[in-house]
Amino acid sequence: MKPLILASNSPRRRELLAQICEFEVIPSAFEEKTEGLGARETALAFAAGKAREVLSRYPDRFVLGADTVVFSEGEILGKPKDKEDAKRMLRSLSGRTHSVFTGVCLAGGGAELCEVAQTQVTFYPLTEEQIEKYVDSGLPLDKAGAYGIQDGFALVESYRGEYSNVVGLPLQTVRAMLKKGNVC
Repeated sequence: MKPLILASNSPRRRELLAQICEFEVIPSAFEEKTEGLGARETALAFAAGKAREVLSRYPDRFVLGADTVVFSEGEILGKPKDKEDAKRMLRSLSGRTHSVFTGVCLAGGGAELCEVAQTQVTFYPLTEEQIEKYVDSGLPLDKAGAYGIQDGFALVESYRGEYSNVVGLPLQTVRAMLKKGNVC
């Protein structure tokens, strides 16, 4: 049996999935367009779109697609456009609780299993100096919501749900899906 395909270039997803399964990386060419969907629906639609796009090129394989969305105060926070956008996002998250949704979709063998994991994350109140230092590190620029819980900066006061979901791939959810699909 050929290994599972991860339809993502994310180093964090590769690192997490390597803990539970052998896989090959083939990034998806799926074009992410939010069309008035809510945060949960956006994460699910993007994960399914990524999995389906790669499956269309490798129909004899199993493909795992994933997408993480940060949702706060009625706004979906994607990856920041630049440093100023990252600072804006971090200011909006400071001292508040927000939701992180990761959609995961396992496609192949004529079937599709899709789930959404949700984690509630509460930030400490952040000073401008903390925000500047974090943004200047470059770490938040390629992450939804402009932060990584794993980055080593004291941003997160607490969370409820899967830690790995906030990193970018809910391992408990994925493990259950792979078992149900008899993959890995």
